Amino acid sequence: MSKIMEPDLQSPLGVTHDEAAGKEWRHPSDNWLRGFILDNRASLGTLGVFIVMMAVFMIANPVVFTTWYLYSSVLTTLPVALFVVVPLVFVVTCGEIDLSFPATMGFASWVFALVVQAGYDPFLGIAAAIATGTLLGFLVGSLVVYGGLSSLIATLGMNFLLRGLIQIINEGKSTALTSLADSWAYKIFSSQIWGIPVQIFWAIAFVVLSALLYNRHRFGAQVRVVGDNPDSAQQMGIDVKRVRVKVFVFVGIGAAIAGTFSVMINFTWWPTAGDGYLLPVLASVFVGGTPTWGGIGTVIGGAIGAVTVAFIQTGVVAAGLSGFYVQFFNGLIIILSLLGHKWNQARYR
Repeated sequence: MSKIMEPDLQSPLGVTHDEAAGKEWRHPSDNWLRGFILDNRASLGTLGVFIVMMAVFMIANPVVFTTWYLYSSVLTTLPVALFVVVPLVFVVTCGEIDLSFPATMGFASWVFALVVQAGYDPFLGIAAAIATGTLLGFLVGSLVVYGGLSSLIATLGMNFLLRGLIQIINEGKSTALTSLADSWAYKIFSSQIWGIPVQIFWAIAFVVLSALLYNRHRFGAQVRVVGDNPDSAQQMGIDVKRVRVKVFVFVGIGAAIAGTFSVMINFTWWPTAGDGYLLPVLASVFVGGTPTWGGIGTVIGGAIGAVTVAFIQTGVVAAGLSGFYVQFFNGLIIILSLLGHKWNQARYR
């Protein structure tokens, strides 16, 4: 074979030797914009759903959706959901599920209410609530990991157990905490700055730190490896059981913070605190692009999913529809989001 006919094995397919010599060949994903899109397809897909949904609502009622009071109302309660959605991304990525967080919210916020009602500083109440959430998270994780129980059944049972315990002791009675309004804890964590609820800034900080923990820290890498293949993780020297327990502890901490914020927002603790967050929070996780099979997930996507779900009820009512349409649109947004993520699945997994 002549030298002219010999193939050039040093040049990429479809690029001549002269072209290869003139410039260095680069993979298409080396472009920063294309790489960013490929790495964040799930989050960007969720953001696209949110933008389309808000555009529809704004067209339906532009007067309401150009008023700040609407957004201020959503930003007041949204942080409560964010403090639970983000840790649940870790749990689902690890291949587990936690349905006990509503009762953990109620139980930890109850401890906070008891401490404040007894006349102690609210900061001490916050510390007691977080300690309670940590303990409950460790208990739930131990039942699943060391007890060998299904996370679905064990956490559901724990949710009923804790909620029943709260109802038995309190007999359905609420606790008013009007003294919170004059405390430094309220001013720091639940007041307003220039008309913006302060708690949204704390929630954003929590999301950012959790995203760094998930994407840049060793713990986040361990969670993804354990969720993808526990046997391989064990062979790599990762303590699989400890990692699985830690994600449940993280949920307990997040639920405790969420429950405390809910009490400071309303100045009242209710025995049913946290009950209404089960389905919206789970929907936020999956709408955000974290699949059910484990190994991959997105904290930012989960946060965007929480924002999307938070605006559904407000948007439906503001658009002039009755509250009966809320569940319909909840299901519609969830299904459309999951279909979009399913389409992207082969590309980002």
